[in-house]
Amino acid sequence: RRERQRFVDKNGRCNVQHGNLGGESSRYLSDLFTTLVDLKWRWNLLIFLLTYTVAWLVMASMWWGIAYLRGDLHRAHDDAYSPCVANVYNFPSAFLFFIETEATIGYGHRYITERCPEGIVLFLFQSLLGSIVDAFLIGCMFIKMSQPKKRAETLMFSHAAVVSQRDGKLCLMFRVGNLRNSHMVSAQIRCKLIKSRQTPEGEFLPLDQCELDVGFGTGADQLFLVSPLTICHEINSKSPLFCLSQRSLRSEQFEIVVILEGIVETTGMTCQARTSYTEDEVLWGHRFLPVMSLEDGFFHVDYSQFHATFEVPTPPYSVKE
Repeated sequence: RRERQRFVDKNGRCNVQHGNLGGESSRYLSDLFTTLVDLKWRWNLLIFLLTYTVAWLVMASMWWGIAYLRGDLHRAHDDAYSPCVANVYNFPSAFLFFIETEATIGYGHRYITERCPEGIVLFLFQSLLGSIVDAFLIGCMFIKMSQPKKRAETLMFSHAAVVSQRDGKLCLMFRVGNLRNSHMVSAQIRCKLIKSRQTPEGEFLPLDQCELDVGFGTGADQLFLVSPLTICHEINSKSPLFCLSQRSLRSEQFEIVVILEGIVETTGMTCQARTSYTEDEVLWGHRFLPVMSLEDGFFHVDYSQFHATFEVPTPPYSVKE
């Protein structure tokens, strides 16, 4: 096996990093919600905790500041005096009052009096700010938890692709499977051939993308994925693999990216699973072992044979030859 840099890993992760963005990095802040959703979980939790901690301390300090400027801290135990917030003696009591107000706990021991207009204004500001922060952060966490990325891990692709004849035609084939009993609604599959090439004008394209037809015209790309399926690309005169032979496969350098999309039946969210096959993972003259068998009243899928292949007689020549 020749180790080389992949454009897409086997697990679907794209090996692309964006650098030297310059002033364009400000676009991340303009779409702050999506930026937070795209962050890793550890950074999301850190931002979540820091935002609430800082907001609580700042708002509690504002309540304490009002009590300090009005002199409530020194006269809080005077029954004849009407403070802004009853029973606020120090910063901890001001912090507890903020928490009771923010969480709508309302123990009844601390409350705003009607002779404190600045406290009423601060209460309204706290209610609005708290609602905005809650909606933003909780919405971000909910969207991140409900992302169907983990559902893509239960969609399987064969470790290797094979080239052999089917119905008298040379075909590139690979296998896909769904490990869950829940279905993928409107499942669709696409394939891209990524290969460097040079145009007649002399322009070099390092990662040129060509479409591999897996049944777009016939509807074969629309999958009913209740059991493992073998996806077939017919190599003909319109195929980018028209000149591929068993001999040239050893010297070629390309990557086939497979993209499987569908709607998760249980959540209704769109899920995408990806993988890729390099030239070393394309087996010439092989076919996949059957995995389906009929049992007593149902069809049984043996996933232990999902990746297994066996050799079959296949001409070593390209379709062009």
